[in-house]
Formats: sequence, structure tokens, C-alpha cells
Amino acid sequence: MRLPCIAALALALGLSACGTGSFGTPATGFAFPQVAQSYIPLHARDWMLATHDGASVVIAPGIAVTNAHNAGMLDPSVILGRVKGYDLLYYRTDKSAVLPTAVPAEGEEVIAYGQGSDGKLRVSRGTVRRFWPAAFGYVSNAGPGFSGGPVVDARTGALLGITYGYEGDTDAKTRLMVAYTMAFVMDQLAVLQGRAAPQ
Repeated sequence: MRLPCIAALALALGLSACGTGSFGTPATGFAFPQVAQSYIPLHARDWMLATHDGASVVIAPGIAVTNAHNAGMLDPSVILGRVKGYDLLYYRTDKSAVLPTAVPAEGEEVIAYGQGSDGKLRVSRGTVRRFWPAAFGYVSNAGPGFSGGPVVDARTGALLGITYGYEGDTDAKTRLMVAYTMAFVMDQLAVLQGRAAPQ
């Protein structure tokens, strides 16, 4: 089932990714060492010399996921495929460290990772507040640059989802960030690899 306002959410995050401001707070590292092993920052400069930043994470040995609107930050030769109607893209990577996954719960404290407009790591802590069939919303000060990045349980470091958009004003101090659940992300990877029928 398609999520409400999926195109608007993805567009809001994707078009703002080259903005001059950064969201979240600067990070000197990761709360869990295992996240560092599976996190992949994305960065590109376009023909107008504007910079674009996003994130991705390894979800299977040699396979990472990010948002489809981050495709311009990747070498086209490594792209494995996209999910029609959703802002998901899978690609090949040399990294193989995979995080354990978990199902998000109402009120759960989470940590999201992304990249700032300076290309440096940013972090945002938040709380799970809303659910859709394939996604969940968490309230935090994340924003552009977090697209495609991991959302992990603040207590265990388990991977809960992949940020892809937000609801609300980019100028607000906090907003409802939206992330695909890992169950949905992994189901779509299985479809892409021909191991499961489309849902």
C-alpha cells in the first residue's frame, strides 16, 4: 500500500538536500560502533557546483539502501534497482557489516544519522509517534541530509528504518520525520532479487 503524500514527502526532503543549513546536531561519531561499520555517507556536486548530501546503510553483505532521490550521488553502475512508487534504491557496496533489525514501537527513543551541508556527520535523537503500513514517523530535529539514512533504537542500536521524508515546516525546530520500516525495506529487496512476489 502506498503511503499518504509519499511524493510530497520525498520531494520535500530531496529538493531541500542542497540547502545551506544543516539539521540535527554535529556528531563526532556514532552511539554504537556497529552503526559506523554499516553507515555510508553520500555526497555529490552538481553542474552548478551546488552540493548534495544524504546517507545510506548496508542491509545485506554487499548491498546498501538509500532513497531513490539520492541516485545522483551514486555511480550508476552500482545501482541494483529501485522500488516503483516508493523512494527506495538498492546498490552494491564493498561493505558487509549488517546491523540487527527491530520493529519500532510507539514512544520508542531513536537516533537518526545523516550528513550536514558541510558533508560532515549529523545526528538527531527523537521519539516514534506515528505509523503507516510500511513506515513510521518520529519527531526530531532531523531534516535534509538525513534522507536514506538509518534510524536506530537509542538503547540497542538495532536498525528500525530508513528516513525518506518529513511532514511539517523545514524552518521548525522539530518535525515529523518519516522512515520506511526494515520489514518493508527487506521485503522489497527480496522482490528485487526475485525471492518473493510483489506485495
